[in-house]
Amino acid sequence: MKKIWTINLFFLILFAIPINAEIDKDAKIIQPGAPGKPSNVLDAETAIAIANTSYTRADVDFLTGMIVHHDQALVMSELAPERTNNKSIIDLAGRIEVSQEDEISFMKDWLYAREEQQSDNHHNHMHMKMAGMATPQQLDSLENSKGKDFDRLFLNLMINHHDGAIKMVNELRKQSGSAYDPVLNEFVTDLYNDQGVEIERMNGLLIGLSDDPRSGLKGGLKTAEEAILNLELIASLDKPTGFYDPNNPALRGSENDSKSEDEEEMTLEEKSRKLRSPMFSFSNTDMAFSDDLLVAGSYHGFNMYELDKNGMPSLITSVVCPGGQGDVSIVGDLLIMSVEETRGRLDCGLEGVGTEASLDRFRGIRVFNIADRKNPVQVGVVQTCRGSHTHSVVAGPTDDGKIIVYNSGTGRIRDQKEMESCIDSPGDTRTALFRIDVIEIPIDNPSASRIVSSPAVFADEETGELAGLWRGGDHGDPYETQTTRITNQCHDITVFPTKNIAAGACSGNGILFDITDPYNPKRLDVVTDIGFAYWHSATFNNDGTKVVFTDEWGGGGRPRCRAWDPLNWGANAIYDIVENKLEFKSHYKMPAPQLESENCVAHNGSIVPIPGRDIFAQAWYQGGISLMDFTDSSNPIEIAYFDRGPVLEDELVTGGYWSVYFYEGTLYGTEIARGLDVFKLLPSEFVTTDEINAAANAYPAAGPKRLFNPQQQIPMTWPGSMSGSAP
Repeated sequence: MKKIWTINLFFLILFAIPINAEIDKDAKIIQPGAPGKPSNVLDAETAIAIANTSYTRADVDFLTGMIVHHDQALVMSELAPERTNNKSIIDLAGRIEVSQEDEISFMKDWLYAREEQQSDNHHNHMHMKMAGMATPQQLDSLENSKGKDFDRLFLNLMINHHDGAIKMVNELRKQSGSAYDPVLNEFVTDLYNDQGVEIERMNGLLIGLSDDPRSGLKGGLKTAEEAILNLELIASLDKPTGFYDPNNPALRGSENDSKSEDEEEMTLEEKSRKLRSPMFSFSNTDMAFSDDLLVAGSYHGFNMYELDKNGMPSLITSVVCPGGQGDVSIVGDLLIMSVEETRGRLDCGLEGVGTEASLDRFRGIRVFNIADRKNPVQVGVVQTCRGSHTHSVVAGPTDDGKIIVYNSGTGRIRDQKEMESCIDSPGDTRTALFRIDVIEIPIDNPSASRIVSSPAVFADEETGELAGLWRGGDHGDPYETQTTRITNQCHDITVFPTKNIAAGACSGNGILFDITDPYNPKRLDVVTDIGFAYWHSATFNNDGTKVVFTDEWGGGGRPRCRAWDPLNWGANAIYDIVENKLEFKSHYKMPAPQLESENCVAHNGSIVPIPGRDIFAQAWYQGGISLMDFTDSSNPIEIAYFDRGPVLEDELVTGGYWSVYFYEGTLYGTEIARGLDVFKLLPSEFVTTDEINAAANAYPAAGPKRLFNPQQQIPMTWPGSMSGSAP
């Protein structure tokens, strides 16, 4: 090592010797102007300052604005001691005062040292661009409130204020070269973490002030507290043997070998995300029903239950066939299952598949013959480029003996060595992006199932450009609107075959399709929503004149029903269909505030077929089950619910209800981590006994009389004497 260092030092000295010691001291430093404008002559100090990368204008604007932002937090905190006797609120206000004053001092010193102090006019301008700032009217309301009213308003305003600071940090990080200064970078990082932790504490306080019985339930995989309204829980079935890890039934994550020193200053969500989590190997997913059969999908395969005359399920057979998500549909004796994960194998093997291209890998649609319920047999497969996240049975059996299925793949495009047609390039017109797959399954020969077309359903109707709809990003204001995913896939497509329409929840857009020709769906209308992050699912009302779209903000694995989360984010959007156009009417979000340890957002549900009413039973992950009456599209109300405390109180794991469906008088809910729950709807001020009986006796108006498939809606009808049961 000594020799190397000596040689390096020699070359350093050699190249440090000036080759031409004569420098013309009169040489000018020129800064060109705009085209056609004169150049400027700079001195050396100014020239160096132009290239100075120690801080940027974005840094200066951020700190200048954050000083004003912190000043308002001080104003609100100073109101607390005289307006509440809640010790937790007073202590919180005191902590905020101390921390904000210290941070203001740092920010002012940083700006002063760089001669970047701003005028008051600039402060006023910055106020208009900052996130989370309370309005003068809100500050007046806070000043004039007392007791619990003050506590609630203070927490709501302060949470929004802290969240605004986090948004400002996120915007700063997007600016090239920002927070380059290590001291500033440390300050910004600490600010982000501290605000997040404080929000978590305030959410806990706000939940404690809620009158909703669902708020603050104690957790536990098998011992969680429960809250219920207008429902009866008649059975809870644990996961079958072989479909859970007995050593880790709650799917708890494991710690990394090296623990961060800053971990104590992270939110529960951030801590949980840093854990090494198990794959969704045993998570329960979607359900389908036929006659007295219930099939519950899983990332591990599926379970088949027989329903008795009271709707009580008993396990018949468990089928292990990993690959996820495991969404299922039933047509006659055939079971169709979606597979998207790269670990899926053609032979349903448990060993998975490596990262290299492999002909053993399976991603797409599996077909099983379930005529013998105790011995299902895989009889067909259809490989697809992006796997199958969900699918929709559009038609079948057709006159020529086929089942037509729409496939929605949302995974990465597979290697061309596995499927030559899988082009992973947005600029190539052959790309597997921006499409759905239309699949035919011959009933008498499922082994011949195949993709017959992959229509580009998002293409610009004038130019033909494939990326013709939402391009991704926010809706003009990064502080007040969602960042919405690009429309290059549909998560769910719900078909309503008797009216030849379908509703697509397609990442960045909600779409109404004409499926008169099921092989060539055509767009009738397209909508966006500034509060939607990811258009996830769609459900029609019983007569196909309304659609409920859902937003899966946070991807389903994050807590998005906290006391301070916007009620139009991660929510339902209700649309009337008027002359083949979607007319927005309202949003609905399960109203009970949830803990940071509970993943919660709008998810799958179904109509409860009460004549003359529009009732939607819906899963909200660890937010539980909520029944929404949207008969008045503009004023949806909650009429029943069930909720448990978190799976774990000290860790955020993905749990709660994946789907809740009404079938022949009973509600069934697949609990991701716990099992299968069975409910009955009870008479209340919202629904009568006659209405509940009518719903129990409803049956599909077309096709088989005892069938329910997700994403396939057949209008329900009633025996003649019950069709007029609505009030």
